[in-house]
Amino acid sequence: MFKNGDIVKVLIPNVINRGYDYRLTEDADVGNFVRCTVMNRQYIGVIVGLGDSNLDVSKIKPIIEVCHLGKMSDSDIKWIYKMSEWTLMAPGAVLRLIINVMDAFDSPKVEQLYEYNFEASCKMTDARQNVCDAFHSNDNDAMSVNDIQNIAKVSNSVVKTMIKNGILIPTTQREKTIDDFHYDYVDMKNVVLNQEQQSAADTIASAIKTGGFSVHLLDGITGSGKTQVYFDAALRAYMDGKSVLLMMPEIALTAQFISRFEKRFGAPPVVWHSNLTAARRRNIWRGVANGSIKMVVGTRSALFLPWQNLGLVVVDEEHDTSYKQEDMGNYHARDMAVLRAKVSGFPIVLASATPSLETLHNVALGKYKRLRLNSRFGGATLPKIETIDLKQEKAESYKLNESDEKEVSGNLSPRLCAEIESTLSQHKQVMLFINRRGFAPIVQCKKCGWVAQCPDCSVGMNYHKRIGKLVCHICGKTQNLPNICPQCGNEVSMRGIGLEKIQEEVSVKFPNAKTALVSSDTIMSREALERLVRKMEDGEIDIIIGTQILAKGHHFPNLTLVGVVDADMGLFGTDFRAGEHTFQQLFQVAGRAGRGEFPGRVLLQTYQPEHPVIQAIVKGNRDEFMLSDMESRKMAKMPPYGNLIAVIIEADKESVLKKYCEQLANATPTFENGKIMGPIAAQIYQIRNWYRMRFLVSGDIKTHLQPVVQYWLSKVKQPVNVRVKIDVNPQNFM
Repeated sequence: MFKNGDIVKVLIPNVINRGYDYRLTEDADVGNFVRCTVMNRQYIGVIVGLGDSNLDVSKIKPIIEVCHLGKMSDSDIKWIYKMSEWTLMAPGAVLRLIINVMDAFDSPKVEQLYEYNFEASCKMTDARQNVCDAFHSNDNDAMSVNDIQNIAKVSNSVVKTMIKNGILIPTTQREKTIDDFHYDYVDMKNVVLNQEQQSAADTIASAIKTGGFSVHLLDGITGSGKTQVYFDAALRAYMDGKSVLLMMPEIALTAQFISRFEKRFGAPPVVWHSNLTAARRRNIWRGVANGSIKMVVGTRSALFLPWQNLGLVVVDEEHDTSYKQEDMGNYHARDMAVLRAKVSGFPIVLASATPSLETLHNVALGKYKRLRLNSRFGGATLPKIETIDLKQEKAESYKLNESDEKEVSGNLSPRLCAEIESTLSQHKQVMLFINRRGFAPIVQCKKCGWVAQCPDCSVGMNYHKRIGKLVCHICGKTQNLPNICPQCGNEVSMRGIGLEKIQEEVSVKFPNAKTALVSSDTIMSREALERLVRKMEDGEIDIIIGTQILAKGHHFPNLTLVGVVDADMGLFGTDFRAGEHTFQQLFQVAGRAGRGEFPGRVLLQTYQPEHPVIQAIVKGNRDEFMLSDMESRKMAKMPPYGNLIAVIIEADKESVLKKYCEQLANATPTFENGKIMGPIAAQIYQIRNWYRMRFLVSGDIKTHLQPVVQYWLSKVKQPVNVRVKIDVNPQNFM
């Protein structure tokens, strides 16, 4: 405990901070949150230790106040510095991920709130539907104008018009308090685990009771009931007085999951995600900080809530690439969760039907314990998976209208079409998967070669027929589709296929089928996804056509046929993880079929039916494929058998970028068992008018690359208009 007048080190949540000295004005301890100023700007920081600047006391600023709202434990502070060492983010940048709700330390703002008038008669435009969804995502609580705009992603004019038309009604409704999020959870005893599940649950329960760090891989096929096993673990930790985090990809936070949670525990979960109102974020953050909220279901950012007595973390779909954060610092939430569990000494559960190679490698080394679930819950059978060789069976062309003379090239083979017809005749549902948004990825003039490119990014623009626009999938910029080539005046053509083009073909070949598109363009919120799920469950959709959003966690009992339009799409990327990611994606998609009482079938259209990834999926040889992929990585010394750090340099001027990269190249140090490669132009050289180059630092598994990178970058002064991003073991090589 520090006394009034003591000099303490305070970590401030900003991107460069490693801690400043301040003079206490009241007694406080390590881990206390304090309010202080840096360059006349107020911050909430945390006391991390004794001051060490050796400045005269008269030159050291006093803190403004000690905030009596929970505190961070010694192990939490240690975790911040460990994460900083690994990711090369400054400790202050890590703390910013935790203290990201600044008004949690202030009195609630007094501002006008609005309720949504669900009885209002109005035309439901896309923007208004987004506003409606924003209210649904916050249990229809009253919201401020800022919240409505930020969550619904609509303009101020949309909100003003809705207020004017009586769709949004001013209200004096109080803000929710911490007590509104306090739930008592019990076992409703409405789920009976099978023998496999019970064995896994008992193993995790033993680890919770014993205490200490351990990692358990809950490795179960799709539909095997992994969720109910980790629900069991969560309840045991909660009943033991521990706090519990159930972490999952954003899109998996569906009404189906929340309903299952409430059915099992007798109360809804406290949910943390990106579309919460400021008031709700504030109260959940405060509730976690003071220990009144002990169980949260959330996305990767929930790991950085100010947990008190955290005793269990579950990372569902641990292989999912959305756990990798690349905006506010580069880190992998799964790995940082394991690090937090190790530093604080509690068990963690990683769940997946297709675990990452890094996780399987740790199982092989004995660092993680694997708990296997080999059968589908409730007696459902695994779908039969077959290939359609597109070299032998060409897709049939079709006419958009009977009066057309010209035929359009098709993408659905005769066999897949026959199976779709048969499935529909049995009143069952079909899923068609293609992981490409829009209608056509390339718009080009065949005569002069002109290609529609984004003016701000060095990528081609995709044509989206639904909105009649060209769209950049990097920055989101839109443009009108030119009627003729802007260079030579000839006709432009569409090349490649997207899910909108598949829907067009389906509408011609199966005119009576009710279809729905699912991608990030059509599903703008969890509520929109839930509406679609309900339509599937109610039989209002016959054929659902979608991207990777469909691969995650959805349970459609009447879905019996899955067709993968282009199974080869991800096989030949430049990323060394291309095979692994393609296998995971296709395996997860295949797992959507036959989850109810009716058996399922999966058809993979491919030009490469003998490719190891395709064969592994067809034969169900997941472990054999993973071992083969591991051997390839071992020979190449790629993760998990080697270490990589990507250093991405960005500048708004090419000359500045190239000069700085040249200076870095001339300063590269030599070190044992590793090398620094580059610079080379990034695969996407320009993003939002910033130019990009990359270095890649590699080393063997025993080489600690972070100190090398720190030393190297410190040798060259970074210009003010240059950004340096460091990505440890990168997932993205663009």
